[in-house]
Amino acid sequence: MAIPQWKIKVPPMTITIVTVVGARPQFIKAAAFSRAVAATEGLEEVLVHTGQHYDADMSDVFFRELAIPAPHRHLEIAGGSHGEMTGRMLAALEPVIASQTPDAVLVYGDTNSTLAGALAAAKLAIPVAHVEAGLRSFLEFQPEEINRRLTDHASRLLFCPTGRAVENLMREGISRGVHQVGDVMFDAACFAAARSEAQSTILDRLGLQRGGYQVATVHRAENTDDRDRLAAVLDYLRAAAEEAPVVLPLHPRTRAAAARHGLEFSGLTVTDPIGYLDMTRLLANAIRLHTDSGGLQKEAYFHRVPCVTLREVTEWVETVACGWNRLWTVDRYAPRRDIAEYGDGRAAERIIDVILAEFAK
Repeated sequence: MAIPQWKIKVPPMTITIVTVVGARPQFIKAAAFSRAVAATEGLEEVLVHTGQHYDADMSDVFFRELAIPAPHRHLEIAGGSHGEMTGRMLAALEPVIASQTPDAVLVYGDTNSTLAGALAAAKLAIPVAHVEAGLRSFLEFQPEEINRRLTDHASRLLFCPTGRAVENLMREGISRGVHQVGDVMFDAACFAAARSEAQSTILDRLGLQRGGYQVATVHRAENTDDRDRLAAVLDYLRAAAEEAPVVLPLHPRTRAAAARHGLEFSGLTVTDPIGYLDMTRLLANAIRLHTDSGGLQKEAYFHRVPCVTLREVTEWVETVACGWNRLWTVDRYAPRRDIAEYGDGRAAERIIDVILAEFAK
């Protein structure tokens, strides 16, 4: 995948964006956007890390490998219930954002960090820009669904990766400030593909052969909080391992949940959490991915690796419709075809074009 090369010329003024991140998928997206900002005259980014993913293997490694500038502020907020964590983030973010007097606050995806950043900005009457707006699982109880819906309704600029996301917003009465830009995750994949091939040694370290193994990730609360549910997921992965070994980079939440529930990972190849370059190399050479992650469903498609989603629904419906993904409750894939909507690796450029048009006045 080619890495887009470009540079925008803008008038001699400075537009300031505060970007709030806190979790692995956001670091990956921020890498693409921050590189685009660095190539744009007159645009300044202040990066704030909430600390939601605080483990070095879940945070620091992404900044190092993806050449993301060090955060201007690290709030070190992690742990607790969803409400507690979001509230602590909101209280900490408000003075940080206010001190920067930014033109906008940009947030990614659907985590507690996303919602806290959007609420803090909205309370300060600062415009919110939401990247990955309009995605819906239509599971009202799901924390991610709550976060993405509330963030969308607080946002002034809504950057949608697909036409379906635009339609979802229209059904909720949101039409102003909506822009279909493609998927910024594809921008990041373009950047990481060649770098991971040259730098990652994970296949050698784990003794794996290209096309001779599968990859799995499990971390969502819906799969880890309930013992029976997590046991069913692990049994499913063990059954899949009868075809080819299943490599499971183990999320800290899943490790703790398994210990709490008295469950084991026998029959699976378990590793510690891994960096983005290692994950890119591991995924690109696998025969299949099993995951409950939203971002990895798309990353599998970018590398043309079939995916099985360990959930009852997915917000990335086009991956299912185009035959690259299926739910674990379904036996067959739809007929396979390419997904044009994810764009050409220039989503970050389009986001910046909109920001410049909105604020460079």
